[in-house]
Amino acid sequence: MICKLTVSKTAAAELIRQSAFGGTPGEMHIDLLPDGFGEGWLYIRLRCGNQAGTPIARTDGVTLFAPEEQMSLLKDLNLDYYSDLSGGGFLISTPEGAKPSTCGSGFKLVGN
Repeated sequence: MICKLTVSKTAAAELIRQSAFGGTPGEMHIDLLPDGFGEGWLYIRLRCGNQAGTPIARTDGVTLFAPEEQMSLLKDLNLDYYSDLSGGGFLISTPEGAKPSTCGSGFKLVGN
């Protein structure tokens, strides 16, 4: 399955920085974690290395890996990064038929 997750230039730069700092230059892993309250929300988690995932995006010197079983959820989404004086964070677009989280780092599938 082709995932075609799009990574913005700012997200790629931050992924490269984090992967180098974490000891796995150019390799990062993304997955979706359920919320701790069982309300159906899924939030992105980014970790250094490939974590035995499948490559889903390559851009600007970084390869992003994900679990095979989450490919359909990540398909055609966009990963971005913002920064301001108080810090920064990754944002992910909302798949069709889902509700975005207020923080922008997750979503809830309709009906969950």
